[in-house]
Amino acid sequence: MHFSSKPKAPNEAINLLGKWTELSTAISSSSIIYRFVDRKISYPALQRIAAGLFAIIAYFLVLTSPTTAQSLPPCGGDTPCQLGNRSYSILMPDDWDGVTPLPVMMHFHAFLRRGRTVINHPRIGSETKPRGVMLVAPSAQHRAWRFWQDDPADIDFADAVLADVAKRFPLDQSQIYISGFSFGAAMAWRYACARGDKIAGLMTMSGTIKQASTCANPPRQVRHVHGLNDLWMSLPRGPDHDATNVVALWRKALRCGAGRLDGALTLAPGVEFAHFTWDTCAGNRSVTLDIHTGGHFIPTGWLGYQLDGLMSKTPG
Repeated sequence: MHFSSKPKAPNEAINLLGKWTELSTAISSSSIIYRFVDRKISYPALQRIAAGLFAIIAYFLVLTSPTTAQSLPPCGGDTPCQLGNRSYSILMPDDWDGVTPLPVMMHFHAFLRRGRTVINHPRIGSETKPRGVMLVAPSAQHRAWRFWQDDPADIDFADAVLADVAKRFPLDQSQIYISGFSFGAAMAWRYACARGDKIAGLMTMSGTIKQASTCANPPRQVRHVHGLNDLWMSLPRGPDHDATNVVALWRKALRCGAGRLDGALTLAPGVEFAHFTWDTCAGNRSVTLDIHTGGHFIPTGWLGYQLDGLMSKTPG
């Protein structure tokens, strides 16, 4: 299914009709028409003159009316949305009414993948659709995110993606969530450090940046999961092999106090997590970490579980 620009509100059509009514009344009683009548112009000629005036007015109404702005090329599902020489993919939620502003989860894909991979992934799109969340998946240039430096150009591209989505659909700007897997998780960390005040939560899997990285604008809520036996992007341990060091950057940026082990968390058969929480951070912010004994993968049900928790925390 393809989706294009925002649906037109009924009130806009009513307002346009009102303009026509006002204009037709004004023209029918204007001094211009009466001057023609005084000069004894024939009635058929008068009709032709009035029709011409209406045509000119209609042309300018079309040019100035916000409801007739050029629509964007349709996209959605397996048809990418073009943005300059790059693109992104979107997956709409179930049962959207076409009017209600949408929560958004923007997900950064793994190395050598594309946005289309994300929306068709059984452990990503299946978590957003039933929760009323639009999934937005930018595609990296040359299929690799540039997250190694502190201020990568892909941050601006991600901004442009969200701005383009907002031209097409009504968005709930208080519910913009960022997620990512593998190299995409590292890119999501970079984006969250740059735009933390604009996002409601960060959810990342099996990928980080250096824990000593600068993070001047962190998000309010951070959720991360990592495997102890991840060989692709290994869990960065701290002193004495401390596995919780993987979220040291966020604990520092959010000024968190001591954390705690809340016990085991099981979301799907065969995968159990050690669940850590830091909820004494400044400004009612929090960090959670789930550690499993597996490798490099997206755990079944993890994104949905985190969305449920974060959406309940979003004001309004």
